[in-house]
Amino acid sequence: MEIVKFKKKKNNLYEVIFNNETSLNLYDETIIKYNLLANKKVSNSLLKEILTFNNFFEAYYKAIKYLNIKLRTRQEIAKYLRKYDFEEELIKKVIRKLEDEKYIDDDIYLQAYINDQVNLSLKGPFLIKRELLKLGFKEDKIDAYLNKIMDEIWLDKITKIIGKKIKANHNLSTQVLKIKTKQYLINQGYESKLINLKIDKILVIDEKDILQKEIIKEYRKLSRKLKDEELKNKIRYNLYRKGFNMSNIDEILTNFFKINN
Repeated sequence: MEIVKFKKKKNNLYEVIFNNETSLNLYDETIIKYNLLANKKVSNSLLKEILTFNNFFEAYYKAIKYLNIKLRTRQEIAKYLRKYDFEEELIKKVIRKLEDEKYIDDDIYLQAYINDQVNLSLKGPFLIKRELLKLGFKEDKIDAYLNKIMDEIWLDKITKIIGKKIKANHNLSTQVLKIKTKQYLINQGYESKLINLKIDKILVIDEKDILQKEIIKEYRKLSRKLKDEELKNKIRYNLYRKGFNMSNIDEILTNFFKINN
């Protein structure tokens, strides 16, 4: 078959129209390599070679577009290209080209990813590390970057998280709030040693005001069914289960019943 004409399209593509009324979308790299000019005759064997070469650039430009959104790892690029059913060997060739052109760079990606997580998220070092391991990075490379971050930065983040937890859980006892906050920080990837340095200093609450409010709630809920000592014991039991200190419970509960009985 013979090339009749070309139509320019977007993204380095041309529609190449043949005399048998068929057409192909080819990248300009393919057109240049095979000198595809008007009136050029294309045999079946040459066509097969052209399509193979063009397929590479189709995968390459898909990867470039994907990378333009944000930095990606080798693993992310490979996974993305597999969705379009490109062969594994072709995907490897595309990734090698992207690495040669510095579109994929482990050092830049690691530094950018870690900086973003430290500055824009609540994540601690262990959680960041787990995520990077899933992305296919080597542990020693991850550690090399994470170890550059001073403990003071993680301690500052821990302090902010504890402050948020205090504001969001103003009805919890000190004991329960400490347990929940510590578990949250561990799940977020912070080291227990650093958590303990801050949590006992910051999470000090005068829980008597909280206890007073909780007693009123329990009293309103239970006083229709229970009376006197049975009511008092049930409130005491419920508050103890919520983690409040027993001596504080007895002190405030006794005063409450004196006033309300």
